[in-house]
Amino acid sequence: MDTKIRAYIYAFLSRIFSHEIDAKLLGDMKSNPDLLETIGERASKYILSKDNQTLLEELNIEYNYLFVMNNHPIESAVQDVKNEILVGLQNPVMQFYLNYGYDINLDASNLYVPDHIAIELGFMQKLVLGDEREAQITFAQTHLLSWIPPFLVSVKAMSHNPFYADVCDFAIEFLLEDYATNSQG
Repeated sequence: MDTKIRAYIYAFLSRIFSHEIDAKLLGDMKSNPDLLETIGERASKYILSKDNQTLLEELNIEYNYLFVMNNHPIESAVQDVKNEILVGLQNPVMQFYLNYGYDINLDASNLYVPDHIAIELGFMQKLVLGDEREAQITFAQTHLLSWIPPFLVSVKAMSHNPFYADVCDFAIEFLLEDYATNSQG
């Protein structure tokens, strides 16, 4: 897969998981039917069949249900049996970021933790754009694949919305395929 396409997908997924869909992102998705079809047929039909105001309201409710109220898309919370969130340098992902010059300003973000799914996917985008192949493989093995696929399987099971259900499937398939392709050289 082309580097620009890979970077775009990581950026798109990072944005999808960072916060609710806004009017701009919704408009961008509606104007790109190929992207919607890539995400999934149900997602495409859902997005293209409703007016923007209804979609924004439904997607906002579903995002908050899935990623704020009932789940924390945070690596340390998912992997820790006590559901504890590690912050600062005690978080293992921070050392990876520091080693590759990923400057993360959590004070300027509404995500607050370095191992939020959106930040990890954004970091992977940086590695892809920097052509850091070995780092991509190691980061995917150590972080992304260790928690995101099982987390998204459980999120999909809770989803009442075809868009987020298809996004979960798409993200899992993309991460697994990207890792397999990248690790084969």
